[in-house]
Amino acid sequence: MRILIIENDEKLNKSLSEVLNAKRYQTDIAENLKDGKYYVSIRNYDLIVANWNLSDISGPDIILSIKEKAPKVPIIIISAKDSTDIEVNALNSGADDYIKQPCLPEIFIARIEARLRSWGTNMIEIGELIINPDEEKIIYRGQEIEVKGKPFEVLTHLAKHRDQIVSKEQLLDAIWEEPELVTPNVIEVAINQIRQKMDKPLGIATIETVRRRGYRFCYPKEAQ
Repeated sequence: MRILIIENDEKLNKSLSEVLNAKRYQTDIAENLKDGKYYVSIRNYDLIVANWNLSDISGPDIILSIKEKAPKVPIIIISAKDSTDIEVNALNSGADDYIKQPCLPEIFIARIEARLRSWGTNMIEIGELIINPDEEKIIYRGQEIEVKGKPFEVLTHLAKHRDQIVSKEQLLDAIWEEPELVTPNVIEVAINQIRQKMDKPLGIATIETVRRRGYRFCYPKEAQ
């Protein structure tokens, strides 16, 4: 899973990133909203952590600006101020959680994982297709389908973002821990496995190729 951290303080940015990396989350760091919005425009994120006071903007406008780019991605607001007014304002403005900094790493991780459980790792049910990320299971009409590993993660990521076209680069960034060390054809291999092990035997189509742009989850579109 990939998390974006938008935080002015370079030391805190690094500290939060290291805590998340130790739990095998992939992270990107931005020091202002402008850079944060750029990252959101080129990558898919499972969660965004943003400071309430950034160098180029502060307050509810941070949440509104992020939601314009990524309306479905959960946002956790962090702040060094122990203020009930700020917390209430953040939550009323669309934030999914509020964490006062500094806080213990184990508390920070627990809040992150709780938020991801409520959004990013729930079962995906579309028609007769069920994808269970927690157990790495795919069930179609009561039958379990043997798609595991990276093909399963590719299918799950596309299903979560089924209203979007996702590029090869975005899939690499979201799923592979060191995307710079693999070639884009691993995406084609993964999608081919999905089509051979799942779509073809079942007579369905789950992923369509959008020429020169990437891939889109298309189930329950009928197979051609």
